[in-house]
Amino acid sequence: MLSNLLRITFLFMLLTQLSWATGKDQDDTHEFQLSNGLKLIVREDHRAPTVAHMVWYRAGSMDEVNGKTGVAHVLEHMMFKGTDKVKAGEFSRLVAAVGGRENAFTSRDYTAYFQQVEKSKLDEVIKLEADRMSNLNFDDAEFLKEIQVVMEERRLRTEDNPSSLLNESLMATAYMSSPYRHPVVGWMNDLQNMTASDAREWYRTWYKPNNATVVIAGDVDTKQVLATVEKYYGAIGAQELPVRKPQVEPPQKGVKQVQVKAPADSAQFTMAWKAPPLESGKLDNPEPYALELLTAVLDGYDNARLNRSLVKQEKVVNDVGVGYDMVSRGPELFLISATMAKGKTVAQAQASIRKAIEEIKQKGVLESELKRIKVHILSEQIYKRDSIFGQAMEIGSTEMAGFSWKDIDYMLEKMQTITPEQVQAVAKKYLVDEGLTIAVLDPQARKSVSQESK
Repeated sequence: MLSNLLRITFLFMLLTQLSWATGKDQDDTHEFQLSNGLKLIVREDHRAPTVAHMVWYRAGSMDEVNGKTGVAHVLEHMMFKGTDKVKAGEFSRLVAAVGGRENAFTSRDYTAYFQQVEKSKLDEVIKLEADRMSNLNFDDAEFLKEIQVVMEERRLRTEDNPSSLLNESLMATAYMSSPYRHPVVGWMNDLQNMTASDAREWYRTWYKPNNATVVIAGDVDTKQVLATVEKYYGAIGAQELPVRKPQVEPPQKGVKQVQVKAPADSAQFTMAWKAPPLESGKLDNPEPYALELLTAVLDGYDNARLNRSLVKQEKVVNDVGVGYDMVSRGPELFLISATMAKGKTVAQAQASIRKAIEEIKQKGVLESELKRIKVHILSEQIYKRDSIFGQAMEIGSTEMAGFSWKDIDYMLEKMQTITPEQVQAVAKKYLVDEGLTIAVLDPQARKSVSQESK
């Protein structure tokens, strides 16, 4: 009785704290649309004299065409190779010289660039980033060097990594038409045949202010930020963007399976079910929220169902993980992955997973179980907002998926309303064989140094 009272009290405190924090975030966040189409979102947070500056382009691997996979990621590398004003390699040096850190990343849905600096240096990084939005100028020699770096990255992170190979084969098998079937880094053959003109074409097509969102969070004055952004980004002309084809994934008609043979210490597998993401304009649809909570029921804390049964009790796997992304531009998967324990079989582990899922379908989820998960989600959100960079990341990634930063708090509130019956319902509806793809890693003996030298 006391533990329930403490839990309810803690939940109330978290809700009160989050309500205060979200209201403050709404008041301190400002959105602008420049005449050239660029969107600017400024969040004032004066707790520390730092600022995060991010530029998000709504162009990721899902916008690529066959034969040119990986070009979004390659162009991310080339963005550091110079403009008319800044020589190759100078961008990073200039950011470091003002005491900042910077990097970039490419995903299926977008490409983003960021700098985190002391607040007085913000104008300098805005000027640098705006310069390479419109004036990128790399030569063929730089491209030829960098494409080798990207190919080596693919070898190290994918071809020499059994887990990455397994995931790559899973995605290519699960999706028929969606460009999500292609790896973000690209297929090796496409990289080998890529040219500098391919990268330049990608840049000219997508790197325009009307395809970009600038997010600035930290110890700033919104009016001053707007003036600086207008000065540097506002001078760049807009351009008509290509029409994006929907590429809707056809319904799956039964179980798909793929086996990957690769050097590894243990067998691995992933079970992936087709599951719907949240859609813009349909924020009240309870299913994506229920699926998100279902991941936590199965794997959201140390004693969650799959970890308790498969790892601790049956000892059939060494580890197990569950994943689902509610917010994205394309179709989604509900994933359960595991690495086998010594002497155990993939069939045993899959049977245990099916048993755990069937128990949820038949008996549902406890109200107390769901409350604990909701408290954890709330506390994670509060901790996330302690980070200026984390706030900028959350705003940018939400915007790139086609939602507004204003939707974030509503999504969180909606999550709190989901019932055990709704979680049970999505398990019954989506965790079925008609939409299941299974990828299994068959571990092969690793070659010794002497064997590789022959």
